[in-house]
Amino acid sequence: MSDAHEHHDHLDPYTFGRDQTCFGCGPHNDVGLRLRFKREGDTVTTRFTLATGYDGPPGILHGGLQAMVADELAGWTLVGLRGRIGLTTSMNVRYIRSLYLGREVLGTGKILTEGENTATLRVTLSQDGKAGCMAKVSFAMADADKMEGILENGLPPGWRRFFSPE
Repeated sequence: MSDAHEHHDHLDPYTFGRDQTCFGCGPHNDVGLRLRFKREGDTVTTRFTLATGYDGPPGILHGGLQAMVADELAGWTLVGLRGRIGLTTSMNVRYIRSLYLGREVLGTGKILTEGENTATLRVTLSQDGKAGCMAKVSFAMADADKMEGILENGLPPGWRRFFSPE
């Protein structure tokens, strides 16, 4: 595979604008995780390593942060595979084994089912080839006008393209 094609599969961290401050993916959020995402076939992946300060039990990645990463990856899976934004309506998280700080975590997101206005995704966070956390994340696929009403400051510039036609 050529480098040019490989680069194309990386999702643009500025997809939602240069100034967006999302905790999960905001490129310039000093307290955020600044996650990056890559389209790989019918999945979207992220790789990250977190250090001390993101603990639950000492040395173990906090379970709430694992859930947050799963939600973030599920959302980016919709963006990467469908060019759509969804609103999380529910998430079922299973913790299978500990994920350790200081070691890379691989997150993989995949679409399980899609309806007219809904989508359900499966996210797996693994380390050393073994699943540590799995989540089933459900989304409502809002239209732009509904989203405009939800956001207090309206839709940011360039976001309208990620929603179903009104």
